Amino acid sequence: MDWHSTLRGFLAYMTLEKGFSVHSKEAYIRDVKGLMDFVAEQHETQSPVDVRQEDVAAFMKYLYDMGLHVRTQARVLSGIKAYYKYMVVENIMQDSPAALIEGPKLTRKIPDVLSVDEIQQMLDAIDMSEPNGQRNRAMIEVLYACGLRVSELTDLRISNLFLEVGFVRVIGKNNKERLVPIGSEAIKQLTYYMDGVRSGMMNIKEDSQNVVFLNRNGRKMTRVMVFYIIKELAVKAGIKKTVSPHTFRHSFATHLVEGGADLRAVQDMLGHESITTTEIYTHLDTDYLRDVVLRFHPMNRREFS
Repeated sequence: MDWHSTLRGFLAYMTLEKGFSVHSKEAYIRDVKGLMDFVAEQHETQSPVDVRQEDVAAFMKYLYDMGLHVRTQARVLSGIKAYYKYMVVENIMQDSPAALIEGPKLTRKIPDVLSVDEIQQMLDAIDMSEPNGQRNRAMIEVLYACGLRVSELTDLRISNLFLEVGFVRVIGKNNKERLVPIGSEAIKQLTYYMDGVRSGMMNIKEDSQNVVFLNRNGRKMTRVMVFYIIKELAVKAGIKKTVSPHTFRHSFATHLVEGGADLRAVQDMLGHESITTTEIYTHLDTDYLRDVVLRFHPMNRREFS
């Protein structure tokens, strides 16, 4: 059993069984090929079934010594684990040599979050006299109202808008669908754009007829263009934080959790696989926590008596 035939099978498995995105499939194949080249140099083996746990550990150490970012190391290990899981599922191997390998410890950085006032400042910074002003207003309203990833925003389809009942259908990672509520202000701005701007465009390309947000050439907006628009608006609004399309997703989730929303509901709206991913939004202001401890811990009460 050679590497290349199993990689072809692994690619089919990721496509048909797992529904992985093109980007994920390319990354996983590249990661496994990295292990293949490393092992070939060490042992001149031509078969993935000969790979041992020690080989995978040595490969991960090699990546560490090269100075790769810990998130890149973790992703590579994830790809290798997925490959050998496929090998076990298909009865090509009995055990995975990567099963017991632990990835690098990832520090979970709390992302920048915009306040409601800062979001309003960015909206106010949009020049509504420009041809794309209403489109940009609608994009930001939808990003914040629905907590979308930038790819979900650019892929949003007209056929997935159910504005009369206040929902949009979102196609997320691995083609998983979810229904997300959309607020009245976002509906209003989106309707202004759809009826007043998009409907008057005469150059919409055939492959973009069902796409909500279009550029001036009648094609689907790119992720890069959305990043550029938001960065420019943050500068105009005088906001010093690092702002990207994802900042609105973080702000959406943080504001919901701080307002008392159930974490499971937020998880569903964000399309997170695991609740642990959503738990990052439960962070609280450290000054508030310190005040609570000082005020209510029994050893500190005497200071306030």
